[in-house]
Amino acid sequence: MLLQLLERAALLLMTLFVLTRVPRFKEIFQKGAYAPQELFIATVIFSLFAIFSTYSGIKVEGSLVNVRIVAIMAGGILFGPWVGLITGIISGVHRFLIDIGGITSVPCLITSIATGVVSGIIYRHTSAERRWQAGILAGMGCEALTMLLILVMAHPSSLGVEIVSKIAFPMIMSQVSVGLIVMLVQSVEGEKERIAARQSKLALDIANKTLPYFRSINPQSLRKICTTIKEDIGADAVAITDTRCIRAYVGIGEEYYEEKNEIISDATKITLSSGEITIRNNDTEFNHHHIKSLIIIPLKEKGEVTGALKIYYTKAHKITYSLQAMAVGLSQIISTLMEVSRVEDIKQMANKAELKALQTRINPHFLFNALNAIVSSIRIDPDKARELIINLSGYMRYNLELTDDFIDIRKELQQVRHYVEIEKARFGRRLTVLYDIDDETEVRIPSLIIQPLVENAIVHGILKGRGVGTVTISVKDRGDSVRIGIRDTGVGISEETIRKVYEGSMPENKIGLFNVHQRVKLIYGEGLTITRLDKGTDITFDVKKENR
Repeated sequence: MLLQLLERAALLLMTLFVLTRVPRFKEIFQKGAYAPQELFIATVIFSLFAIFSTYSGIKVEGSLVNVRIVAIMAGGILFGPWVGLITGIISGVHRFLIDIGGITSVPCLITSIATGVVSGIIYRHTSAERRWQAGILAGMGCEALTMLLILVMAHPSSLGVEIVSKIAFPMIMSQVSVGLIVMLVQSVEGEKERIAARQSKLALDIANKTLPYFRSINPQSLRKICTTIKEDIGADAVAITDTRCIRAYVGIGEEYYEEKNEIISDATKITLSSGEITIRNNDTEFNHHHIKSLIIIPLKEKGEVTGALKIYYTKAHKITYSLQAMAVGLSQIISTLMEVSRVEDIKQMANKAELKALQTRINPHFLFNALNAIVSSIRIDPDKARELIINLSGYMRYNLELTDDFIDIRKELQQVRHYVEIEKARFGRRLTVLYDIDDETEVRIPSLIIQPLVENAIVHGILKGRGVGTVTISVKDRGDSVRIGIRDTGVGISEETIRKVYEGSMPENKIGLFNVHQRVKLIYGEGLTITRLDKGTDITFDVKKENR
């Protein structure tokens, strides 16, 4: 009798195994949280097993020896109290109705419902690792309760004793099957971790391939991102949207979105407004009649929905659990990369604005003093005055017309010369400027990067000391790089100022030197090398020739 019961339980086990291989059912077994529709399917499956167990039971003295309790207990432990309780009620009432007045019908009704309740308690209060053990013990306890109720309710009592003596051992021991069923389904649940790891790797691979395109987000780069995603996951179409428009669409139906890029899909609008994933696995009403499956995942930045990643298939039921896991992970990576790219764009805009402000900001004192020097020269040396006007004009034109692109170093040096000539006219013999420049040097450098250092050497170095001073501007070719240096014989920079430049803690009114240091560091990887000399300051930095 025990072997026959184990055979019936094995049938349940094999059926469940087959269902776990069917993609649509496999997804249900893999989930940790279930939708009402999925709970309904699970309830139907285990109720049918329980009812089949009753019909296939072995008749012994008016009783039916079966594995109904196995089906109820397994259903409740695996899918929660509602599945266990409803399965217990359905199968218990069925057992009672097919044998009204039978000697074991009422005990079986009671223990079927009790099993559903107990299975729900195990689901709620027992860790997943120990549920198979708890299921075996609880199943044995429920069958033992059935035997006890038969003994109490049987009339005559001798018949109850005879039935229990024959069926108690096989029915109680058959509950070992509960543990086997729970372990089988939990092994399928364990595949979630392997699937998640595999899909995470796929998402990271896609992110790695698309990373270069996030450095400058535009319609072309977004199309390349969508194309990469489409090819790697085998989708029929992929799109990326913001909150109003489709920014890129690649794949089937692409020709439609070449003319219209506004978001017209209700599914997309729902995702954008709710921030929840939208999945349709058998969509017959989509805008494009070829699309049958789709998943739309919101893209979020700082908790706010900023767009959506949309993946389409022309076949139904293509949105599996594994694809959903990968798509969610990929959308999170894309959201992060787009946010970083946006921050970089803002940073670049700030840098451009700062550079533009630096270009257009002509120190009023410098301009006033330059004009005074010109006025003084008009009477004494008209030719010198004319030369100073040309220098001032060149200096101002350079500042006002300069773009934020890299420029030829010779243009930058010409602007420096304009500035130096004006300062020399003002301070006369107090200031000497020497140029040590390799004639054949050709390299492009960021604009306005030498003049602020020369100005710093003159204003904060030479002019703060007594007597005369010399500023030496050097440009030396070093093969794969060019070394630019500004050395002065002034009062010398303090060690505290050097430290503040390197640490980024300069006061707001003394950020010229720090700004140049930061720009050089961001572009070339290393900032300025600032050295206090016995008399004066030496500042150098290297420019790589690859930035031509």
